[in-house]
Amino acid sequence: MKVNALKGMRDILPKEQKIRDYIQQKILETYRASGFERISTPILEDSENIDKSDGGDNLNLVFKVLKRGEKLDSALAENPSAATLSDMGLRYDLTLPLSRFYAANRTSLQSPFKVIQTDRVYRAERPQKGRLREFVQCDIDILGEKSCNAEVELIDVTARAMLNIGFTDFTINVNDRRILRNMLLTMGFSEDSLDSVCITFDKLDKIGAAGIETELKEKAFPENAVKELVSFVSQSEITLDAVTKKCSDPSIADDIRYVISTATKASKGKYKVSYSPNLVRGQGYYTGMVFEIACPEFSGAVGGGGRYDHMIGKFLGEEIPAVGFSIGFERICAILLERDFKIPSEKEKCALLYGETDDFTEVLEHAEKLRELYSVSILKKAKKMGPQFAMLEGQGYTKFAQIKEGELVVK
Repeated sequence: MKVNALKGMRDILPKEQKIRDYIQQKILETYRASGFERISTPILEDSENIDKSDGGDNLNLVFKVLKRGEKLDSALAENPSAATLSDMGLRYDLTLPLSRFYAANRTSLQSPFKVIQTDRVYRAERPQKGRLREFVQCDIDILGEKSCNAEVELIDVTARAMLNIGFTDFTINVNDRRILRNMLLTMGFSEDSLDSVCITFDKLDKIGAAGIETELKEKAFPENAVKELVSFVSQSEITLDAVTKKCSDPSIADDIRYVISTATKASKGKYKVSYSPNLVRGQGYYTGMVFEIACPEFSGAVGGGGRYDHMIGKFLGEEIPAVGFSIGFERICAILLERDFKIPSEKEKCALLYGETDDFTEVLEHAEKLRELYSVSILKKAKKMGPQFAMLEGQGYTKFAQIKEGELVVK
């Protein structure tokens, strides 16, 4: 039998779990105080739902579940391909399950529906720092609100959650896919090539203008369009005004200007809200504005989201406006653990050690009184107390109590 967790998954020791519980509690407190309500959905989704979700590269990372019993036997006999052997998969994010949930329950839900999801998701990718196969996402979404006030509210609430956890030096980057796509069309790229061009454009910070040119030429896009785009991104700074001038309809930038301006005023200087021209995000279901949280202590994003107005319509046959923002819970926890984060206002830990002859009812009564001041754990005395004290001190215990001659002694 193997004792280690599967690759890309991990066991969490009590010390770290305590910090994770605290972080999730602060996030939930912030979300609930802002009028959002929590739901839960199953970890398994129908394969058809997953395949039609426009999840981008995530669709290549789905853990698929085999059919069972006679259905599996029949599939193996008829056509034993991967596509026919599986009929469900583990969810790769929380947006698809939420869309299905809303479609099934919307008659009993408030509109707009402001919802919280904090749960585990699964992706079959190569594990590395900041990337696991099983991880927790903390999402808030607003469903049924067309106005871009929904984007502003999600930025505000998510930022307050970050502040309440203890983060201050972060930036929320914002872009609008409609602006980027309009600019690329104006430059001469075809409609059916935009997704591929956007994927390359998203790499600007990593590979630079020269890398963008090389990759687009390898994809055999029109030479004039590539030349114009590369010339444009070679500028020292790409402003929203400059991008808008390349669009056929300048008013397409009105929404993002409003969101950045309003969210910046709401921030009161506690964090930054900035335009990021090459922010795309990988999921194909985004239809408008997208955003990410950048933190100097982590090379990638520590949160992200955007508007996905078409996904719920796949279930209902009518468009339902929707926008969501997710905090990268695992990355946030990793940063705080590297900081040697201490939970603020936490009670000191006290070990109440009792012996064989102590009355256990009396021990429980003493523990109850001690809990007014401390977090108390009741433990039987070891034969050799030196190693026991050392172990407890290593686990964060600072106070030790014993019953001596009927009296409680705390040191």
